[in-house]
Amino acid sequence: MSRAATEALIFEYYRTFNQGDMDSFLSLLSSDVVHDINQGERQIGVEAFAAFMDKMNRCYREQLAEIVIMSSPDGSRAAAEFVVHGEYIADDEGLPPAKGQTYRLPAGAFFEVRNGQIARISNYYNLNDWIAQVS
Repeated sequence: MSRAATEALIFEYYRTFNQGDMDSFLSLLSSDVVHDINQGERQIGVEAFAAFMDKMNRCYREQLAEIVIMSSPDGSRAAAEFVVHGEYIADDEGLPPAKGQTYRLPAGAFFEVRNGQIARISNYYNLNDWIAQVS
């Protein structure tokens, strides 16, 4: 894939996320997608990613803004930096109780792209910052 095609793919990933279009969002992932969860485990497969998103959408209402996408010259890897504008709407296990708290959190992600689909996503944000904002 070209650099431009990779950046368009990552932009579409975030556009469909912001629209809440989970079918289109998940269709951008390879069936064996690797998902490295911030300060958590590695999950493999689109089914695991879909289950993760079900939990996230139950506990959080988020929109991503100020998205900047960068990619390697051959289009095989990309990175994105963005700001998460969110609301904590239901308790997430091991985290403070949800009471509709809002938060603003800088974040980033790294991607591997293979055969026109996202094959790896590694997300990063400051969990301690998020906990301070919702506590």
